[in-house]
Amino acid sequence: MTDATADNGRVVQPETIFRRNMRNFLSSKLSVFFLFVTLGFLVMAIFAPWIAPHDPNEPDLFRRLIPPVWMEGGDWSYPLGCDALGRDILSRIIYGTRVSIFIGVVVILIATTIGVLAGLAAGYLRGWVDGVLSRLVDILLGFPYLIFAIALIAMTGPGLHNIVLAMAYREWVMPFRVVRGETLAVAGADYVEAARAIGASRSNIMLREILPNILSPVLVVSTVRMAHVIILEASLSFLGLGVQPPTASWGSMVADGRSFMLNEWWLSTFPGIAILILVLSINVVSQGLRDAFDPRFHD
Repeated sequence: MTDATADNGRVVQPETIFRRNMRNFLSSKLSVFFLFVTLGFLVMAIFAPWIAPHDPNEPDLFRRLIPPVWMEGGDWSYPLGCDALGRDILSRIIYGTRVSIFIGVVVILIATTIGVLAGLAAGYLRGWVDGVLSRLVDILLGFPYLIFAIALIAMTGPGLHNIVLAMAYREWVMPFRVVRGETLAVAGADYVEAARAIGASRSNIMLREILPNILSPVLVVSTVRMAHVIILEASLSFLGLGVQPPTASWGSMVADGRSFMLNEWWLSTFPGIAILILVLSINVVSQGLRDAFDPRFHD
């Protein structure tokens, strides 16, 4: 942080490191574009009841397998067509955004909170605390993520809450490893030693001195992992272990259209494209955040 300067008699406040990094992020047109795409999905999820043209769960066999509007037999009232039960695909995609974003945000919030606190404790306290937590993380990393989630859901049963718990149960190991490594790197810094010298408690040092200085990599890894969680939720729903019918979920929509792929390709294609665009957008934003917040990528 630079010193304050005077400009025409006014004191100009120095630019913080966070604001400088955000300025670097906003200078990337590609990252900003995909940030707006991601925010568009978020708005669509929040205002789904007002945006969706139809009830996503209302069947009507008279509308069964209506094609998209640009194909012969299409209807402007159902621009992306209807599924095998006559439900509007566009409305189901809009409501499916709620499921994907809700699970992604909740899982990442829970996992990041647990991972940050555990990583701070392991990296600063070390000793047996670090040993126990690190061995637990090694054990969890020994199981493939999807197999691990399937096993937990098989024991607890499918459903929204069980999906969140199954993912968060293992997802915290990623922020843990990042925070532990960053904490080990800064534990001997001058500002930490100064806080220790004036009698600050260990919790105070971890939460007020170390944590604010390692938030940048936590932000980046949390953004990256959100895209991974969204893909995992879609995979579980595709296998029938995720959100249960009739609730709209992109993964289950792709699964429902498998039997019709040769002729009614739109049943699986459009929800698959939605997954692709959202995950791609989050990944590009996370890449932009990494480039902006990591000094190794600065000129």
